[in-house]
Amino acid sequence: MGNKATEFMHGIRPHIRATRTTKEIMSDVVIALVPALIGSIYFFGIQSLILVLTAVTTCVLSEYLWQRLRKEPIRVGDVSAVVTGILLAFNFPATTPIWIIMVASVFSIIVAKQIFGGIGNNFANPALMGRALIMLLWPGNIAQYVTTNHGAADAVSSATVLSLLKSGKEIVDYSYLDMFIGNIPGALGETSKLLLLIGFLYLCYRQVVNFSATLTYIITVVAITFIFGGDGFFTGDILTNLLGGGLILGACFMITDYPSVAPRVKVSIAFLAGVITAYIRIWGILPEGVCFGILVGNCLSGLVEQVIRPHIYGVNLKKSNLN
Repeated sequence: MGNKATEFMHGIRPHIRATRTTKEIMSDVVIALVPALIGSIYFFGIQSLILVLTAVTTCVLSEYLWQRLRKEPIRVGDVSAVVTGILLAFNFPATTPIWIIMVASVFSIIVAKQIFGGIGNNFANPALMGRALIMLLWPGNIAQYVTTNHGAADAVSSATVLSLLKSGKEIVDYSYLDMFIGNIPGALGETSKLLLLIGFLYLCYRQVVNFSATLTYIITVVAITFIFGGDGFFTGDILTNLLGGGLILGACFMITDYPSVAPRVKVSIAFLAGVITAYIRIWGILPEGVCFGILVGNCLSGLVEQVIRPHIYGVNLKKSNLN
């Protein structure tokens, strides 16, 4: 298979053929992330660009050095480390110290990706693994969110929309339009849902992502938070839960990163991740559950694939299991 697309998305499977290389797919993802990147620079200033470049550079160097030291084929040119770096930076606020980004980048590439065999073999999304590490070890360093300041130097600390919702306070400073466009506090890449959706539509056009998994994840989170959130049954704020956090970023660019081939397995994982995300948002300590929801879904993918086994044409699965 070499550097084929299916090797990236599903591991090495010699019975599947693809004409697009991993580099081509990863390049498409980078293009799709450019609108949100430009938006983050507009909303949060040059610090956003610095953090993204730091993450990308550290990810690329980490992967290159690892492969060089282990005398493995150098695959940095497949652009996957660039995608990991951008997504990793997108999951942190503009106030994040540079050393935090560097530590998270090294962990994402070396521990979450390369130790498990590199691209196509990692069991979970590397960018979210880096985010989770920092949340566990140094949560105070990534807890300070700022209001969007359009590049000015006078940004002030502010609670995120979901934090306000979790605490029961009224969200009076931010309209649904603000949440959609990106005029809200949040991580670098999650605030503008408009720009994220533009990038996602490009990926759909290029047939890079699995739309059914994305839609399943969004519908599951929105439905559960509507039914059990708010002041009683069926009183949750649908639009705030949809637009106020990192749901769109996770659904469009990270929930699709599975090692499974079967579409129904992907949808099942997306549903499980949605349930966990919604549970954390409603009953958990954290106001946001996208990171851990998707990671738990990733970790359960192998189990789900065993339970929901795709039918192999010409093989009697029951008889095969008995043998």
